Amino acid sequence: MSKRWAFVVLLAGVLSACAAGGGKDHDESRNLEVARAALRGGAPQIALRATTARLTDDPTDVEAALLQGDALTALGRLEQAEWSYRAALRGRPGLAAAHLGLGRCLLATHPAEAERQFQFSVDREPGNAAAWNDLGVARDLLRRHDDAQMAYRSALAANPQMIGAQVNLALSLAMSGDAGAAERMVRPFAEDATASIKLRHDLAAVLAMGGQRDEATRILSSDLSPQQVAEALSAYVAARDTREPSQSAALRNVAPQMAPP
Repeated sequence: MSKRWAFVVLLAGVLSACAAGGGKDHDESRNLEVARAALRGGAPQIALRATTARLTDDPTDVEAALLQGDALTALGRLEQAEWSYRAALRGRPGLAAAHLGLGRCLLATHPAEAERQFQFSVDREPGNAAAWNDLGVARDLLRRHDDAQMAYRSALAANPQMIGAQVNLALSLAMSGDAGAAERMVRPFAEDATASIKLRHDLAAVLAMGGQRDEATRILSSDLSPQQVAEALSAYVAARDTREPSQSAALRNVAPQMAPP
């Protein structure tokens, strides 16, 4: 069954189950169940409509605000998502998922504040690998690579199979001067037969930061134009030399791994 049809079946089941009851409480539950199902099925627009309907009835519903933030984030509407997460936190201060979502909204523009939000999240849920990974990204953006690597290792302690944290750790090591260790970490993923373009470009970034420009060029040339290759290589080398990932194309590879809602 395709993902799309699986979602349709799931959503139909939710609606059928909700239709079996009645009353206002049931309508409230239906909106939130529809939103959760839509987010799981990759349909954030449906989730947004469901949560907005619920919040129209009760603007203080913390769970609805949280799910609305997740839907807006999935749609790329980060400024609006920020307000949803803040609304959730007003209703339930210390809600780890809301701190995590808020941090993701702030990461690109306010990494220091994002770090604070991710720290709140891991303090409350120390086994949350995604939150540790995001904390590492914020610290790399702040050029605190040693602290970032500690966070990635904490993510891997919570989930040893988290490829995003392993690759982010490798990129952080390369930015801080240990390209050899970084290459050993990322090469097996990048050379796998099923490796994505992103993983291959992650290896190219590590190689470029380690001075292996020719091999990095060969990898990038499979997907990019000569001008794009030159721009990427310059950015990777700048990330290594200045330790300033926020100005580099490598930043796109050190992106938080978004955990499913």
